[in-house]
Amino acid sequence: MLETLHIENNGVPIYIQIRDQILAAIGLGTLKPGERLPTMREVAVALRVDLNTVKHAYDSAQKTRAITLVKARGTFVAEHPPKIDLDSRDQKLERLAYQSIATANAAGIDPASLGNRIIEITLRQIAQGK
Repeated sequence: MLETLHIENNGVPIYIQIRDQILAAIGLGTLKPGERLPTMREVAVALRVDLNTVKHAYDSAQKTRAITLVKARGTFVAEHPPKIDLDSRDQKLERLAYQSIATANAAGIDPASLGNRIIEITLRQIAQGK
């Protein structure tokens, strides 16, 4: 995973770029549940960014419950996201939709095209049994 991380000069904060690449790798199945992520220091060195930036990215990804940080052991892809109530799920879905729209706009991508791509990828994963 470390070799696939990269930073673009596109106006999107670096920690968001790192977080989104981690979440994308999890969503694509490149990172599997229980798999260990590179250390924050390894990511910082590989990308030549401040360690606090990587920590911010990991903390942000942890808030989504996609990864878990285990003191003295490392950072891992979550085994299973916890069940949430429907109201909470709807609020998170709304927030994620707005974040995705903002990220797409900042990257110069039409949000509708992003939505269509998400549908295509989801259908492909369903067909592949992921």
